[in-house]
Amino acid sequence: MSETKSPLPREVADAYVDDLIALDPVLGTYLGVKESADKLPDTSPAGQEAVAELARTTLARLDEAERQPGADSDIERRCARLLRERLTAELAVHDADEGLRAVGNMQTAAHSVRQVFTIAPTETDEDWAAIAERLRAVPTALTGYRESLALGLERKLYAGPRPTATFIEQLTEWSDPDGQGRGWFEDFVSAGPDALRDELDTAARTATGALVELRDWMRDIYAPTIEGAPNTVGRERYARWARYFNGTDLDLDEAYAYGWSEYHRLLAEMKSEAEKILPGAETPWVALAHLDEHGRHIEGVDEVQAWLQGVMDRAIDALDGTHFELAEPVRKVESRIAPPGGAAAPYYTAPSADFSRPGRTWLPTMGQTRFPVYDLVSTWYHEGVPGHHLQLAQWVYVVDDLSRYQATVGLVSANAEGWALYAERLMDELGFLEDAEQRLGYLDAQMMRAARVIVDIGMHLELEIPADSPFHPGERWTPELAQEFFGAHSSRPADFVESELTRYLSIPGQAIGYKLGERAWLLGRENAKKRHGAAFDAKAWHMAALSQGSLGLDDLVDELSRL
Repeated sequence: MSETKSPLPREVADAYVDDLIALDPVLGTYLGVKESADKLPDTSPAGQEAVAELARTTLARLDEAERQPGADSDIERRCARLLRERLTAELAVHDADEGLRAVGNMQTAAHSVRQVFTIAPTETDEDWAAIAERLRAVPTALTGYRESLALGLERKLYAGPRPTATFIEQLTEWSDPDGQGRGWFEDFVSAGPDALRDELDTAARTATGALVELRDWMRDIYAPTIEGAPNTVGRERYARWARYFNGTDLDLDEAYAYGWSEYHRLLAEMKSEAEKILPGAETPWVALAHLDEHGRHIEGVDEVQAWLQGVMDRAIDALDGTHFELAEPVRKVESRIAPPGGAAAPYYTAPSADFSRPGRTWLPTMGQTRFPVYDLVSTWYHEGVPGHHLQLAQWVYVVDDLSRYQATVGLVSANAEGWALYAERLMDELGFLEDAEQRLGYLDAQMMRAARVIVDIGMHLELEIPADSPFHPGERWTPELAQEFFGAHSSRPADFVESELTRYLSIPGQAIGYKLGERAWLLGRENAKKRHGAAFDAKAWHMAALSQGSLGLDDLVDELSRL
């Protein structure tokens, strides 16, 4: 009888994905698993513990896998590094009961339950029947989420009052924005087939009723209980979350100082570009306000969607074969308008495993119909091409050479966001920002990411504002000062700034990954250049870098430097 061969790290990682999909059908839908289409996860404390126990079991299996012959190959080693780092970071968050106070304006269980419908297949009656079944599962999912928050209240583990207030507003927006008794789910199913009309409408009303129940509980029970709780998390909790989102144990004081150094560098560049647009402007943001009124812009929601599609299509045509080598499925990406009621920032969703659902960029319009060009060009280089789309779609394309885990579930936020910010800088380096408008918009976006490092770390740790700061030197950060600073150093409107600060309070440590991730990508490229000298091939390096899957920032610099 032959012995059963023990699995290698990639096999352990992919088995983990299979088991996780069984616990989290939302993940299954994102990965294009048809069997997940009519289900929602258990969001209760028991459901959260089941996911954690799977992580513990997988780490034990990984210990054994790393002792097997062949586990030291580059491809197995990278996968093992990522799997161990990710599961360890996730368990640290779980074991601190962070899931019992997960309230905010994004990335809650309620947001996940709603957003999964936006990517669900809707081509056939069978697809819509699955949607109806999933809609009927919404009350149980939201009840489980409420049970988790209620246990958090019992243990005095409170979310911040400001994120809570915003979340309650969002639940109202989703359930009955116009006071007409018709919510987001009812609008969503209106596109369904007539043959399932009664079933879809009934299921949608059931889902909306669950939103209303959650909203009322949050408003009447949760919010009064947490009144007076801090909105910030402090150094210990912040360090835990920073590890989760960045894949490394950061020196937070060094990162804070780096944010300030980038602030001063970018401000000098912005002043130079602003002078070309509005000579004598008091600040770069005065010049940007001038562009809001007098710069190039797109009129109409449909028009801006088509224009953004053109931005990505032209970038693909220009970059493919010169700076990248793109497979045909990766060349396809769609521009979409985001459904109302979410956060103000644009975002990207990756393609399904078989590319039947392509990668998509999403623009929240926030009720606007006029869109200045200066703040869209580099943003779509970030969200689309060569940013998130080229990286995440390439992971899907090379999944057989990686593991499904590396290409999907194991994503480290700072790796992906760092690549996307690197992509913006790359387009500037290559001369794609054609005039002072576009370049000032790019620098403004870079400044926003530097400001994120400053205010996210500063307000959660209540750090002192440096003496050489033009803004409140010597004072200690508060959320109110953070919002004032962010608003004074951004071209974004007030509602965007408010949404951003609520985001930082809701998911501490995530927003710093853009700039710190970009720094890691730049350092890895610089190290590779030094290693190869004149033989350095940027196209080959880009494709090798995009094909290695996700890694935490320390591991990322190490692996990029080897390429």
